[in-house]
Amino acid sequence: MAPRFPSFLNTIQRNYRQKTKERTGSSSATTRRNTVMEDDDAFEDAVSDSEGTPLSAIADAFEELSRLLKSRGPNFDLDLKPFCDACSLVSVLFGSLGIAFKFAEMEYVSKVQDLEDASEDYGTLNNILDYDVEMDTVKSAGSLSRNLRRVRQGLDLIRALFQNFLSIDECSLKEAAQTAYTKVCAPYHTWAIRTAVSAGMCALPTREQLLERLNETEESAEREMRRYINASHPVIEYIDKLYISRNISLDW
Repeated sequence: MAPRFPSFLNTIQRNYRQKTKERTGSSSATTRRNTVMEDDDAFEDAVSDSEGTPLSAIADAFEELSRLLKSRGPNFDLDLKPFCDACSLVSVLFGSLGIAFKFAEMEYVSKVQDLEDASEDYGTLNNILDYDVEMDTVKSAGSLSRNLRRVRQGLDLIRALFQNFLSIDECSLKEAAQTAYTKVCAPYHTWAIRTAVSAGMCALPTREQLLERLNETEESAEREMRRYINASHPVIEYIDKLYISRNISLDW
C-alpha cells in the first residue's frame, strides 16, 4: 500500500498569495475584469505548482475555487477557465471507476472541454447562461448551459460517492457508487443508460484496488475525500444559484 501523503494545501495557498501579490503589486488602478483575470492566473499557477496524489490535487483545486467564491461574495462572477481547470482534474476519478462509469466519464470530459473551449469567447459562467437565456437554448442539446448542468452533476456524483464511501466502515465501492448514481444521475438518464451502468457495476474495482490506483491509504483517502466534499459544496451551490436566479428549474 502506498505511504500516507501530506496535504499540499499550504503550498498552494502560499503560491497563490505570492503570485497574486506579484501580479497586482505593480498597479493600484486595475479594472474589475483585470483583477478577476489575475485571480484566475494565480489560481492556475498555484495549483500547477502543487504536488501530490490525484485526490489531493482535486481537493486543492476545489478549495481554491471555494475560497474565491467566499472571498468575493455572492455576486462574484466566476471565470470559466479556473472552473474548467479544477473540473478537468476530476476526470481521473471517473477513469479509476472502470466501465460502469465509462459513459459518465465520456460525457463529463467532453462537457468540460466544451466549456473550456468557450472560455475565451464567454469568459464567465454567468455569461454563458445569459447568452442561452437570450437565445432560448438553455436546455437545448449541446448548449453550454446544458453542458454546465451536466458537469455540475458529475461533481455532485463524485461528492455523493465519497460521502457514501466514508459513511460506513468497509463500505464497498459498488455500494457507494450505486447509491450515488441512483440519487444524482439516474433520474436524468434514459433506461438504456441506467441499464448499462447497472450492468457495469459488477466490474467496479474493490475498495482496496481503488485506493491503490489513486495512490492513497485509507487514512489519506478519507482526508482528501472530506476536503473535496467540503470544498465542492459551495461550488455546486453557486452553480445552482445561477440557474435559480434566472428562474430555471434544476430538475433536468
